[in-house]
Amino acid sequence: MIINKFSPAILALADGTIFHGQAFGAPVTVTGEVVFNTSMTGYQEIITDPSYCGQLVTMTCPHIGNVGINPEDMEAARPWVAGLIVREVSRLVSNWRATQSLPDYLQQNHLPGLTEVDTRALVRHIRTKGAMMAAISSDGLTADDLVDLARTAPSMEGRDLVKEVTCSQPYQWNFGLSPFGGLANPKSKIQNPKSYRVVAYDFGIKYNILRWLVDVGCDVTVVPATTSAAEALAMKPDGIFLSNGPGDPSAIIYGIETARQFIEANIPLFGICLGHQILALALGGTTHKLKFGHRGGNQPIRDETTRQVTITSHNHGFAVTPGSLPPEVEVSHINLNDQCIEGLRHQTKPIFSIQYHPEASPGPHDALGFFRQFVEMMGNL
Repeated sequence: MIINKFSPAILALADGTIFHGQAFGAPVTVTGEVVFNTSMTGYQEIITDPSYCGQLVTMTCPHIGNVGINPEDMEAARPWVAGLIVREVSRLVSNWRATQSLPDYLQQNHLPGLTEVDTRALVRHIRTKGAMMAAISSDGLTADDLVDLARTAPSMEGRDLVKEVTCSQPYQWNFGLSPFGGLANPKSKIQNPKSYRVVAYDFGIKYNILRWLVDVGCDVTVVPATTSAAEALAMKPDGIFLSNGPGDPSAIIYGIETARQFIEANIPLFGICLGHQILALALGGTTHKLKFGHRGGNQPIRDETTRQVTITSHNHGFAVTPGSLPPEVEVSHINLNDQCIEGLRHQTKPIFSIQYHPEASPGPHDALGFFRQFVEMMGNL
């Protein structure tokens, strides 16, 4: 599978910085927050992670696309990035599981890609100036036009993107882990008996989270983000799961209020990423936007109880503000790179949350035990 020649394209940042490259994927003009991911592998899982809604993702690994795209490694039914930026997209796709190339996949889904960009310079710029709004185009617009587009694009702060990615109706999830290392096929049936009823709130949930919940013995019902606490509790769940998702957690007012009601009901609660932030806000804490966020599969996290360090997968641009939580909520994990809060635990209620992604896909599997911890918590009540 050989990729054809690409046409010229421009990336324009809101601060006026311009990067020239070549377009692959769909010839469209888009805006989004330009961010970077340090993962060496897993671009397909990243592209289809709903938490990237509204973002132009830069891959720091210089060579992307050589394994193509396959139907098993999706983290959602469709891609959610606004666009993809790489140093070099592979002109040759060679993998036994590939069914199409990365450029063809982006084109099929009307998404732009940008290659032949100095991604090292771009990432250094983001680290210095911070993540910011940007525009990509291969439609013949001038650099000045694109800078104006980037400057008028809505900021991530105060933005509710959950309503764009959440499901429209509740549904049952019955699929477990696949033969491919537990990272893929949503069609693979599991053999484990289902013991605990879990209502999973879809703020932008990844397939691999659902696979792991099923694999550890949960009977999972996924519900839209706007589902009321009363509706969820009427399903008589043993526990509630709050998922990852995009945008500013403080803008998800309905989710915060629902989480408050679950806290009052004293039902087991487990949150990941955005779900972690929503829980923190419901418990009385605050959140803030990080300068350039944590995105990649190599972040060192320390468990504050055991002092054990694990390498973990991340995708978040917001974080819980230190010192904002009530005394009954303890910080369970911190990021050793910048001391960011990465986990919370309530001292008297069955509540805990993790800022990073224990389900990986992509990334290391060091933190998979949190899914079993959730099951153990439900079993103790």
